[in-house]
Amino acid sequence: MKKNSLGKMDSFDCILPDYGRRKLLTYADSIKELADTFRETEQGEIKENTARTEDRKDYLWQRKLAENRNLMAGHLNDMAQIMTKVAKESRKCEPMSARRFKQIAHAFKEVGIQIKNLYLIENEKERMEVCACLKSIKKDTLSAEEIGDLLSVLLNIRLESVNDNHFFVGPQWQSFYYVQESEYHVLTGVAKAVKETETISGDNYACFETRDGNLTAVISDGMGSGEKACRDSSMVVDLTEKFLEAGFQAETAIQMINSTLLSGEENANMSTLDLCSIDLYSGECRFVKVGSACSYIKRQHLVDRISAGNLPMGIFQKPDMETIRRTLADGDYIIMFSDGITDALSQGIGEEILAEVIGGCNLMNPGEIANYIMNFCIHQSKGHIRDDMTVLVIGIWKKEEE
Repeated sequence: MKKNSLGKMDSFDCILPDYGRRKLLTYADSIKELADTFRETEQGEIKENTARTEDRKDYLWQRKLAENRNLMAGHLNDMAQIMTKVAKESRKCEPMSARRFKQIAHAFKEVGIQIKNLYLIENEKERMEVCACLKSIKKDTLSAEEIGDLLSVLLNIRLESVNDNHFFVGPQWQSFYYVQESEYHVLTGVAKAVKETETISGDNYACFETRDGNLTAVISDGMGSGEKACRDSSMVVDLTEKFLEAGFQAETAIQMINSTLLSGEENANMSTLDLCSIDLYSGECRFVKVGSACSYIKRQHLVDRISAGNLPMGIFQKPDMETIRRTLADGDYIIMFSDGITDALSQGIGEEILAEVIGGCNLMNPGEIANYIMNFCIHQSKGHIRDDMTVLVIGIWKKEEE
């Protein structure tokens, strides 16, 4: 990689130096070999133990051990794939003339900010990313968002600050990272109710945005109710968020979480998982369901029902996942539930009424919609809350051009 006189890199195709790429690929190959060793050992031991043992209990134990080794091999392969993907990931760094850099540096100096480096990067999805190394030279400094607004004007690119940036520019050199602004923005609303015989809900949920412009919403319903159900569903939600933010694919993350549930000390560690991932640039939406209740997409008065007929996690070695894709439009709402909502309706008029209730709702705020659905379900069950209930509503709107 070449550098110009300003210390900025000229155009290049890979963000990692060759040495780092080779090292990552070597690690990936070593992990793949380790995974193959696990599989070879497993196959050899199954044949040997099957041939020489007649004890059913011993055979089942050996079989369980072999299945665990197979799971470990699968996880090692997933790790190797992620490392290979990172090593081969490419970025195109756009060169900047010395004159343009000086103009930007002058504009920053006028607001009390000194700039050392500025990188314009085009990622594999042809979206612009900007990295700037800055420090404040005045007491009254700017926030990361204000810096993003200034860069947007200077570079003529609509930029937004990533979540892990420092809030303000400090007196020491700090790197600030910005990505091209997405086409859509979202608002979320949640309504929850705890089972009437419990003090803590067995449902848990999370909404989080990743750097690649994806908003992910997750609801998990632990088996039963109370503290144990809460622990199981909380673990599922927390691990899902961590794995996805680390770069794992949703299917891989679910397989690893399922293995964690199976290896728990309790006899039964079952939880549902309802995952919705929205690409805020394209509006593409993906649902991944494992034993979860139906979800709905509301477009004005039209309602699309998203359902899957599989079992929760923590039952089989390989969880049964169902993936459904949709394309969202400006003003759409996504409504996700835990099983308590459908259970409440099953005591009366039935779950089929939900689509009609959602389609007939004229509210616009996601929080108000969630409360409206929750109150309707409680009313239908005559005020009884027989199971934990969670309603999560996501509204998506196209950003207005400035």
